Amino acid sequence: MNQVRETVLKSFATAAHDHGRCIKTALAKAEQACVTSGKRLTPLRRRVLELVWGSHEPVKAYELLALLGQEREQAAPPTVYRALDFLQDAGLVHRIASLNAFVGCGEPREGHVSQFLICTACGTVAELADPALSSRIADCAERLGFRVARETMEIEGTCRNCQKNRKGRRPCMISPALRSASTTALPTSSSIDQTRPMPSTARCGTNWAR
Repeated sequence: MNQVRETVLKSFATAAHDHGRCIKTALAKAEQACVTSGKRLTPLRRRVLELVWGSHEPVKAYELLALLGQEREQAAPPTVYRALDFLQDAGLVHRIASLNAFVGCGEPREGHVSQFLICTACGTVAELADPALSSRIADCAERLGFRVARETMEIEGTCRNCQKNRKGRRPCMISPALRSASTTALPTSSSIDQTRPMPSTARCGTNWAR
């Protein structure tokens, strides 16, 4: 059981989760990590980190820019990207490659390799850090004469809450264009060509977050 606790760096949020306390704890850990490593957590970098921790869902750079733009008149893309680069180098955030988005690190420290569990229903992410998995991958790669330079493991599935609330079924995602079009008058059945296939943008399971 202790090994499980050590492996899970950030779990999925439960209904009783106090996210305000979660953010404060994350920021306190980040500040301590920067003091220990001698890195400078400027007010802007701290604010970007706080925005990343705004939820347990990955956040994209342009979303962070939009949020900062509401607070600062001179928020520019390079500002956000430089802050994110610093936070990644300091081990305070991780980039989810498949989503091109960022999440806060559950236990900020440099050098650890994480595995991410991504819920495709609610979008939340849990973080694991199991050295045994990384070691096994490195061993298998070495037997093939391959040296691992960087490891990214992202696993998609359904979290416990979504399994309970939706019985593990992935919701039907509708494109923004179709959603906005729903406010206009719908065509009559006689005007629809029944022989044409359904547009791919309306098929169930499309992930519009990517």
